[in-house]
Amino acid sequence: MNLKPDFKLILSRTDSIGDVVLTLPMAGVIKQRFPECEIYFLGKTYTKEVVALSEYVNGFINYDELQKLPKHEKIAALKKINADVFIHVLPRKDLAALAKQANIPLRVGTANRLYHWLSCNQLIKLSRKNSALHEAQLNFKLLSFLDINVNIALPDIHRYYGFTNIPELNEEYKTWLDPTKKNIILHPKSKGSAKEWGLENFKQLAELLPKDTYKVFISGTKEDGQSMQEFLQQVFATDITGKLSLQQFIAFIAQADGLVAASTGPLHIAAALNKQAIGLFSPKRPIHPGRWQPLGKQARYLVYDENCERCKKKQDCDCIEKIKPEDILKIISS
Repeated sequence: MNLKPDFKLILSRTDSIGDVVLTLPMAGVIKQRFPECEIYFLGKTYTKEVVALSEYVNGFINYDELQKLPKHEKIAALKKINADVFIHVLPRKDLAALAKQANIPLRVGTANRLYHWLSCNQLIKLSRKNSALHEAQLNFKLLSFLDINVNIALPDIHRYYGFTNIPELNEEYKTWLDPTKKNIILHPKSKGSAKEWGLENFKQLAELLPKDTYKVFISGTKEDGQSMQEFLQQVFATDITGKLSLQQFIAFIAQADGLVAASTGPLHIAAALNKQAIGLFSPKRPIHPGRWQPLGKQARYLVYDENCERCKKKQDCDCIEKIKPEDILKIISS
């Protein structure tokens, strides 16, 4: 199919914030090659503020709102975009069928989904499960049908985020930051999306950070804050759990200096905003840093033992908790 220069394309990824962050460089790569095209992102409500950061995305299609509509209205809503291409970055059977019913001319999906054989007309051979590639690199493979380079090295991917639409931080929250110190956010919880480093380790790290040089913040959801009450009372840090909307949390990260977390959305946001993003990982597949490390100029990650035998065998393992707070301090201080 020959695409006109101003073609319209939909990227569909309806899962979590970190996944969405690592999908958005696809938009940057497409726009570099086809600057006149329009890109729409189909995602869940709570990722909308993340998608809005990218200068390469022209519009957002809310999956949650789409789901509320009767079938004929879903089809009409998708037809209204007048898209030429629909890329299923995250396969969903319902969306595969909907894109076909909306008569979107080019529908792209992986060949290892049976329903894609019935609903897509551009199949890409792609298996994430055993690949050695990073998630962002795997996403690029879905663009192989276009006349663009999809083999982008990890150190270069940050160039394609396009996170220039950074929201303004409210004056009230600006006063929390100390311009005379290095403002560091510690994000202990992951809502079950990753192996966690442990509250005791975060407590030790907070204690190691010199009070005359650093101001420390503990972030998380309201529920995280409630589950960390004892920890929050013991640690010398400012509790911001549940106090910021996602938009304002993004703005806060943008004005802070660094963030420490396991493999979570805030870690990937910090990396994309060119902050000192330090990720704490288990080497177990498929949650290992080779697949999910943060990508950014100042992004780093740590594992305790890359050759952990229990992790190699995919057994339950807490080796991540053995990462030393002192090693993180060295990175923060560098």
